[in-house]
Amino acid sequence: METIVQVEGLRKTYGTTVAVAGVSFEVREGEIFGMVGPNGAGKTTTIECLEGLRKPDSGTLRVLGVDPQRDARVLKERAGIQLQQSNLPERMKVWEALDLYSSLYPKVTDWKKLLSQLGLEEKRNSFFSKLSGGQKQRVAIARALAMRPRLMLFDEPTSALDPELVGEVFGTIKNLASEGMTMVIVTHQMGFAREMADRVIFMDNGRFIFEGHPGDIFSDRMDNPRVKAFLQKVL
Repeated sequence: METIVQVEGLRKTYGTTVAVAGVSFEVREGEIFGMVGPNGAGKTTTIECLEGLRKPDSGTLRVLGVDPQRDARVLKERAGIQLQQSNLPERMKVWEALDLYSSLYPKVTDWKKLLSQLGLEEKRNSFFSKLSGGQKQRVAIARALAMRPRLMLFDEPTSALDPELVGEVFGTIKNLASEGMTMVIVTHQMGFAREMADRVIFMDNGRFIFEGHPGDIFSDRMDNPRVKAFLQKVL
């Protein structure tokens, strides 16, 4: 399968704090690839470098064949990006946001279906400022999916969501993956690693603890003390 994301020796520091310490990995076409770890593990910094939002101190990154820093505009036309936090004009309605965003791209997903899939139909005429944190998160996901991207980059897509909606969001992700969309998903939820990902990496303190199939994580054969210590921290 084609390599969609390739990262070699990614390093990013903030002053004396090392956020990402020389990590390397790749994501293949059609995969659901999970990045799991506690707060401060370096997950968001890593995905923001992939999105072109942060400049690495060192390392090589290729996303959909382009450099995220040098070719940021090209990347934004090919990859859907859902940030941990995003804003819209306060008096923009939900349907207006999705309709506007869809108009910017030649190939789009029917945003009306996304409203239904993400439980937003009742809020279609609500102003963005009147939405709860979870509803704003779902609007951000819908906006990113509206462009029908080849690659989707999610940063904590289920944060601030009610438990019953987490399953709906995961179901939407799974359906899109079945259609061939590649996904990189940052999460601190171990349930995602177990049920959704084809491969996962565990990050802690900017470094990899484990990379592999999620079924191996909880196997009785798992005897890696670093992995066991990590699981005790996040479970």
